[in-house]
Amino acid sequence: MSTVSAKVTFVDGLQFVGETGSGHAVVMDGVEKFGGRDSGPRPMEMLLLGLGGCTGMDVVSILRKKKQALTGLEIRVEGGKAEEHPQGFEQIRLVYAVRGRGVEEAAVKRAIELSMEKYCSVKATLEGTARIEFSYTIQEA
Repeated sequence: MSTVSAKVTFVDGLQFVGETGSGHAVVMDGVEKFGGRDSGPRPMEMLLLGLGGCTGMDVVSILRKKKQALTGLEIRVEGGKAEEHPQGFEQIRLVYAVRGRGVEEAAVKRAIELSMEKYCSVKATLEGTARIEFSYTIQEA
């Protein structure tokens, strides 16, 4: 088993600095009405960013291997939270906007499916916790 590490350090109010084992840092904070200063993303937003980044890296890598002329990828990730605490995500929707020259729809669909079914470790971690759906569009560059 390989290990991934992170450290989260309290700063002030509800602000924390997260530091990764790979040497990167990010500020997280809460909203002002709960004692934060709104100086960074919320932890649940970070979870959505992690999912989007994970699947995005997969999709770009797969499309490159398929020799697709990808010029851009944007993934909108939206999570529907439960009303009751701990208010975890019940549903997550990813919308992929692919740009490229002559990018084949079958290649895009398969790249996303491979990410969702086989490669994205963040999606695998969330599996069974939240219903995860996706859609995509392809725009000619």
